Amino acid sequence: MLWVKAFHLIAVICWFAALFYLPRLFVYHAMSEDAISRERFIIMERKLYRGIATPSMVATLLLGLWLLHFNPAYYMASGWMHAKLSLVALCVVYHFYCRHFMVQLRENRCQKSHTFFRIFNELPVFLLIPIVILVVVRPF
Repeated sequence: MLWVKAFHLIAVICWFAALFYLPRLFVYHAMSEDAISRERFIIMERKLYRGIATPSMVATLLLGLWLLHFNPAYYMASGWMHAKLSLVALCVVYHFYCRHFMVQLRENRCQKSHTFFRIFNELPVFLLIPIVILVVVRPF
């Protein structure tokens, strides 16, 4: 179980690193004015999303389910786990919302400003903090 937990934590860290960096690329992409810069950001966003973010998300979810499998009665009876899983579901929604913006930016039809993406970039922090607190403190 400890090996599964270790790899789960590694996957979570990688996933959140990608969720923190991808919207930052959107900021720079939205600010870019020349075709060469825009093309560079399209490539960087695609590689980050497909090569790191999505595989890390899948690993996080599969390893998390594996951890639940070790003691499902305890975990599913815990209020903190329900809250955590709800926040993880929001992380998945955020992940796919990033894909939505990535496609819009790639097709040059995104109407969002770099200021919007600066705010959007901060949202994963508001998911990560309560998730960590719920897992470590287990308040209910």
